[in-house]
Amino acid sequence: MIITFSVTIIVEGIVAGSCAVLYKKPVLHLLFSCLLANLLTQPLLWLVLQVFIQHYLMALFIAEFWIWVVEGVFLFLYPYNRLRLIDALGLSLAMNLASFAAGWFLPI
Repeated sequence: MIITFSVTIIVEGIVAGSCAVLYKKPVLHLLFSCLLANLLTQPLLWLVLQVFIQHYLMALFIAEFWIWVVEGVFLFLYPYNRLRLIDALGLSLAMNLASFAAGWFLPI
């Protein structure tokens, strides 16, 4: 769990940081809110996957969908990010697709 959380934070941090620089948004606030969102969603993801282990892939895809939405809304509501809702959801999607792709190859 520590490995996957660390990989998620690194990958999503790279995506969020790149987005912040590219679109001239506050880098530290975006990275901090990304960390906060993941501290909330990652334990819930692990809980869902443990509870629904028999239907792992279905549970994973459903949980990832909701993580995308929750993190996107969180990034939007975090006032210092200065993101429109559509931009926050787009950033959340990019972050989660990148971390999902990286996590798919972890030996866990």
